[in-house]
Amino acid sequence: MRVGAFLLSAQFPGQTHGQALERTMSATTAAERSGLDSVWLAEHHFVPYGVCPDAATLAAMLLGRTRRIGVGTAVSVLPTNHPVRLGEQAALLHLTSGGRFTLGVGRGGPWIDLTVFGTGLDAYEQGFPERLDLLLGWLRGARVGADGPQFRFPEVDVVPRATEPVLPAEPTGRDGLAGWLGLEEEPEAALRAFPRQRHEQGPRQRHEQAPLRPGRAGRGGHRVVPRPAPGPGGPPVVMACTSPSGVRTAAERGLPMLLGMHSGDEDKKELLAAYRAAWRAAGRGEEQLARVEREHVAAGVAQVDDRAADARAELLRAMPGFFAHGLGAHRTVDGQERRMRDPRAYTELLCDLHPVGTPRQCADRLLATAERTGIRRFALLTEGSGDRETTLHNIARLGAEVLPQLG
Repeated sequence: MRVGAFLLSAQFPGQTHGQALERTMSATTAAERSGLDSVWLAEHHFVPYGVCPDAATLAAMLLGRTRRIGVGTAVSVLPTNHPVRLGEQAALLHLTSGGRFTLGVGRGGPWIDLTVFGTGLDAYEQGFPERLDLLLGWLRGARVGADGPQFRFPEVDVVPRATEPVLPAEPTGRDGLAGWLGLEEEPEAALRAFPRQRHEQGPRQRHEQAPLRPGRAGRGGHRVVPRPAPGPGGPPVVMACTSPSGVRTAAERGLPMLLGMHSGDEDKKELLAAYRAAWRAAGRGEEQLARVEREHVAAGVAQVDDRAADARAELLRAMPGFFAHGLGAHRTVDGQERRMRDPRAYTELLCDLHPVGTPRQCADRLLATAERTGIRRFALLTEGSGDRETTLHNIARLGAEVLPQLG
């Protein structure tokens, strides 16, 4: 099982844009220290729900600050991005990061973004498949041209070519031999960065000491945390799927799915069944299906505490106000009013569906989803408290106390 952190760069009430972005950067380095597999970055425009407008640009910075962890976009919104420009960015990040970049793409929503960037509602309602095919052609080809309703241009050379071998990681003065060998600090080292007196300040910080995580220790208390070698053929691409048409689009192109936070296990099973049906209808083989199904990603929420009630209370304290503040700021492209979920009811739903509770309960929740659905990759929202220090502590506990129980 591979567990990563999903980072919205969310601006909670009372925070600045810079504080939200700094929390994302600190959370990424904390996730690498804690042994998480990946971080996933969201992309939004004009709303405090997420203050990162370009997930690929932020991914570039975070790939430069880390050495092992994977960095993915969740998602880069195709209707407001030129597919060739996004393909160039993805190839650049794939080649220069040692294959640590994953490009997640999606349709986004019918927001005013479509007007601001000049693509229009058609790019959202009709144009996604054409944009996706152009992007995939760019990532997999050597020369690409276009002759469609949205894009028309003669063949040009693909530079840099994503299918070339990735560049090896280089040691830096900051990392030295440890960085070159892929050595990372034990996740419990991050936990010890929080003095005990912090835990006495309130119910959110009761954890005293994490148990040691088993692992292959090296010199100086470090543990080797390897990443799989990058495969050929350019950066991995996943596609956000929330509807039958999206599932069909992904299956027909052989792309793994990224499933949303609102989906419970039964919803996931329905989408996976629809994916398999569309895959077979497209004439694709069973062996490749088995490989791709190992790459589906499920988004969720994670909050770890000594008591389940405290973990839930932490999210119910912060997330309803954030949802009202962030989601309520969306403006539709046609100016029509959009009905928003009840913020508290939505937070309650997320707490019910996802790993929110004690370390054992969080591990059991992830294992149950894996058993019921077959999904083995997770992108978990870890900043639901809205607080920087609590977020970093949550990530450290996820790595030190939950991951070892997943096998």
